[in-house]
Amino acid sequence: MIAGENLRGPAAQAIRTGNIMAESQSSGARRHSRPLSPHLQVYKPQLTSITSILHRFSGIALGLGLLYLVCWLVAAAQGMAAFDALQDFNGSVIGRLLLFGWSVAFFYHLLNGIRHLAWDAGFGFELPAAYRSGYAVLIGTGLLTIAAWVYAYFQMGVL
Repeated sequence: MIAGENLRGPAAQAIRTGNIMAESQSSGARRHSRPLSPHLQVYKPQLTSITSILHRFSGIALGLGLLYLVCWLVAAAQGMAAFDALQDFNGSVIGRLLLFGWSVAFFYHLLNGIRHLAWDAGFGFELPAAYRSGYAVLIGTGLLTIAAWVYAYFQMGVL
């Protein structure tokens, strides 16, 4: 049997003729005009891919939130003036939006982490189960975030 005998197309021709480098270079030139696959223009976002990307972003947000928590602790250690300044910022619209975003990231990462633990144990790999757990994570994130903020406002006496 000759090498490349059962192959078809330009790659087979290159193998049969021994002109592999020329074929490799010419096909490489053609590839540059096409987008790489899967590309955002071609790929349809799915719940599983979106939850994966959000899990990574929420991890980054939690890391940034941890840095902010360290700043808060340093301000508390420096004295009442620094702590009050940071608390004033926390009470502003921007500060509350940042804290709300951090709490969303916290609950999302927590619930999606539990989902990943279930996957590690071998549960929920079927597509319908993956979608159910993905929606459960999103709904649970919303419910836990709202519950935490309502509880906090009740504790402050605002509600």
